[in-house]
Amino acid sequence: MLVLITYDVHTETAAGRKRLRQIAKQCVNYGQRVQNSVFECLLDAAQCRMLQAKLCSIMDPEKDSLRFYYLGNQYEKKIEHFGCKNTYLPEEPMIL
Repeated sequence: MLVLITYDVHTETAAGRKRLRQIAKQCVNYGQRVQNSVFECLLDAAQCRMLQAKLCSIMDPEKDSLRFYYLGNQYEKKIEHFGCKNTYLPEEPMIL
């Protein structure tokens, strides 16, 4: 299933900036960054629970926000893209 993960981390302190880097690093391991604090991740249910647990252990619930949007397996019909960044299909191979 495709999961859209967004986060907002309080970065006015060094600890907040560290949490921001750690959350971004975990998200990069599972998906593609589509905007600064937005990732599209193609995950199965176990991977999703594991990533959610990792991110929740990093964030400060008093200062930070984390959102998961479950777009499911028919995500192609739910996404429209406009603007300058190239779009991609998460299930196709990525050439670096």
